Amino acid sequence: MCGISGIWTDRDSLSADALQGTLHRMRQTMIHRGPDDAGLWVDAPTGVGLAHNRLSVMDLSPNGHQPMQSFCGRYMLAYNGEIYNFLKIRDDLKKEGCAFEGGGDTRVLVEAVSRWGLFRTIRQCNGMFAFALWDKEKQKLFLVRDRMGKKPLYYGWAGNCFIFASELKALRQHPDFSGNIDQGALTSFLKTSYVPAPYSIYKGIYKVMPGAILSITRRDISERADVETLRQKETVYWSVLNAAGNGIKNPFQYTEAEAVRALDALLLDAVSCRMDSDVPLGALFSGGIDSSIVVSLMQEISPCPVKTFTVGFSSRDMDEAVHAKKLARHLGTDHTEIYVTGKEAMDIVPNLPKIYDEPFADSSEIPMTLISKLARTKVTVALTGDGGDELFGGYRRYHRGVKAWKANRFAPRFLRHGLAGLIARQKPAVESKLIKFERDLRAEDSLAMYVNRITGCMAPLSLAVNGFEPRSFCLETTRDAHITNAANQMMLMDLIDYLPDNNLVKVDRASMSASLELRSPFLDYRVVEFAWRLPLHMKMKHGKGKIILKTILNRHAPQELTDRPKRGFGAPVADWLAGDLREWAEAMLSETRLRQGGLLNPDMVRSLWSAFLAGRRKLHVILWNILMFQAWSGDYPHLQLKNETN
Repeated sequence: MCGISGIWTDRDSLSADALQGTLHRMRQTMIHRGPDDAGLWVDAPTGVGLAHNRLSVMDLSPNGHQPMQSFCGRYMLAYNGEIYNFLKIRDDLKKEGCAFEGGGDTRVLVEAVSRWGLFRTIRQCNGMFAFALWDKEKQKLFLVRDRMGKKPLYYGWAGNCFIFASELKALRQHPDFSGNIDQGALTSFLKTSYVPAPYSIYKGIYKVMPGAILSITRRDISERADVETLRQKETVYWSVLNAAGNGIKNPFQYTEAEAVRALDALLLDAVSCRMDSDVPLGALFSGGIDSSIVVSLMQEISPCPVKTFTVGFSSRDMDEAVHAKKLARHLGTDHTEIYVTGKEAMDIVPNLPKIYDEPFADSSEIPMTLISKLARTKVTVALTGDGGDELFGGYRRYHRGVKAWKANRFAPRFLRHGLAGLIARQKPAVESKLIKFERDLRAEDSLAMYVNRITGCMAPLSLAVNGFEPRSFCLETTRDAHITNAANQMMLMDLIDYLPDNNLVKVDRASMSASLELRSPFLDYRVVEFAWRLPLHMKMKHGKGKIILKTILNRHAPQELTDRPKRGFGAPVADWLAGDLREWAEAMLSETRLRQGGLLNPDMVRSLWSAFLAGRRKLHVILWNILMFQAWSGDYPHLQLKNETN
C-alpha cells in the first residue's frame, strides 16, 4: 500500500518552492503508509503537484517509483493500491502493440490509461486502489476510488488550493487549511461511531465515494468551484447498488450443490490472486467462518505453512483465540497469537486519534491495531475475511431485524403509534431500550426500523452543541434500489455505508499504521456480484446466516472445529472503562475539559458517565464515541477554537 497527496492551485497562489514545500510536509505525515520510498512531482506553470509514499509489495525495484509518467508523456499518476489482474492487462496491452517489459501494476495502469482511456481501464481492473491521474493534454485531474471503498481519498479546498490525500493529516499541513468542525458530521459520528461518506469531520472536506471518478478541470480551479458542486460531478463506474439490483433480477438457476462448487472455485481464485506478493505474506485469523475459509484456501495453495495471527481477550464472551488455535493446528499453519489486557489497551488508546485521523469509535479498533503490529513483525501482506457478514447474512441483527419488522407490520398503524405515544409520555431515559422500542413502533418501513436498531446513540442532537443530522445518502441510495425484501435491504445498506465507512476504515488505518497491507478476497467485486445472484435461502435460513459459507468451510475443515455461535471482533470496553481505563476516561470527561472544548453538552455527557458508573454498563457504546471524540479533539486542540455555529 501507499499514500498519495496533491495540490492544484492558481498559478499565482503558490510559488514553485512553496508548492514543493507544502507537498513535502503532506507526504511526511504519511510515511507509515509507505516507508520504502517517496516521490514528488511539480508542474509549476500549471500549479499542479503530486506526492507519493511507497510501501513496496510488488516490483521492489526503482522502476516502481512514483509519481509515474506514462511513456507518451501525457499522464502523471500517483497511485495507492493493488491491481490483482495486472498481468492479464499487461498481456492484453502487449497484444495491441504496447511495448514494455516487466514493471508492476502502476506501470500497467498508467499505460493502459494511455492506450484505452481511464474509463475502459478502470473497468478492467480487479483490485483495491485510490489514485490521482493528471492529464497534461486536457489539463484535467481525476481522483479515482475502488469499487468497494477499500482505499481512502479525501479532497477539498485550502484557500485557493484544491488539495487531496489518502489521510486527513496530510491535508492539515496546508497553511490555509481551516479545520472547521462539521457539526453535522459530528452528530452523525456520535450516532453511529464513524463519519459516513461523503462527509468528513471537517467542513468542506469530502471523501471520494466508492466506485467513483471525480473530474476536476482548470475552470473548476480558477472559479474555485464549491465542493458540493464538485462532488455532484462524480461519475460512478461501478456500484454495489447496481450489483444488488442486477443480481436480484437475474438470479442463478443453480442447485445448492452447484452454487457451493461455483462459489468455492471463485473464492479460491480470489484468494489465489491476492497471494501474489514479492514480500512475506500471511493472514489475520479469528477462527470465524470467513477468515477460516480464507486461511483454508490459502493453505491449499501455499507450498509451506501460512503464517496466521490471532488476537484474544481474557473475557470468555469475546475470546475466539482458543478456537482459532485449534483450527490453525488442524490446518497446519504457522500460528501466532496475542492476548490483550486493559493495561495494553491503555497503552495504545493515546495513539488512536493519530492513527484513525478523524473521530472513530468501533471498539475493535484496539485489537485490529494490535494484531496489525503483531503481523507486521513477520509479514508485509496479510489476507482477511472482511465482507463475509455483509454479503452472506452473517450479522445477527439481520435476523432480529426481519423478525421485528414482521411483528411491527402485523400490528395496525394506529395501534403502533398509540403505544409509541404512551411510551413517550412516560419520558424514559434518552439512552434506553424503551426509546428504541418507541422508534421501532413509529418506523414506516423496514429500512427506517433497521437504522433505528443499529443506532448507537439515540439522541445525538442532545450531545452535540449546535448539532444537526445531515442528509443520509446511504438511506436514500438503499431506497433507490427498490428492493422489497427486508433482509436484502439491510445487507445492501451495510455494504453501502457500514462496510466502507466503519469496517474498511478500521482495517485501512490500523494496518497502515503498522505499514501492513491487508487484502480481502470476499470483497473481490466478482464475489460481490455472485453473492447478489444467490437466492436468499442460500445465505439466511431458520434464523441463521452464511448458510452457503458454512457448507464451503465444511469441505475444508471438520465441522466440530467450526460450528459455534458467532462472536464479534469487539473489545471488552465496558470492563476496561470500569477498570484500567477509568482514570483516563474521568480525565477526558471532566466538566472543565468538556466546557473548554465547546462542542459537546457537558451536562448530558456527565449524566451518561454517572449512569454508567452506577451500573448501566451498556452505555459504554455511546461513551466510547464521546471518549474517542474527546481524545481526537484534544490531539488537535487548535480545532476546538474553530467550531462554527452556522
